[in-house]
Amino acid sequence: MQFCPPNRFGGHQYQDQARTELKEHKMYKSIVVAVALFNKGATSRALIQKANKLLDAGGSITLVHVLDEVPAYLAAAVAREQLLEHRKAIREQLDSLASVAKAKTVDIDIRGGRPSENILACAQDCNADLIMVASHKPGMSDYFIGSTASRVVRHSQISVLVSR
Repeated sequence: MQFCPPNRFGGHQYQDQARTELKEHKMYKSIVVAVALFNKGATSRALIQKANKLLDAGGSITLVHVLDEVPAYLAAAVAREQLLEHRKAIREQLDSLASVAKAKTVDIDIRGGRPSENILACAQDCNADLIMVASHKPGMSDYFIGSTASRVVRHSQISVLVSR
């Protein structure tokens, strides 16, 4: 890296090439973005745009969405075709969100079960450097049982970025 002579304030200025190299260096190679589809994906879209800014060139983004488990007493009443149709609709929404990601590789992971556990498992499976998750203003129930975001933060072995 080359420096220019000291400026009038006593500091050095980088030459344009060096300045450009610094701007292009990002921090993370693999980011997992926890996707919630409750508000037409607006919150998740904002998270993906933030992930684009943090991702190294050649890095990957994995969008993970966790479906609630269907209780056994409901599973018998709901037709298998309805569940498959619901999963297909979610996949289409995730494909639409994936188009926002500017990563070299964008993966979509749909899981079922407890959200915090599955988000953490997804991050471990793809060797992520960062988990990004949206949070909401905590309600009374969050103080007693905790939110997904807080459980992810508490149990994660890697960095977690929580966005409101």
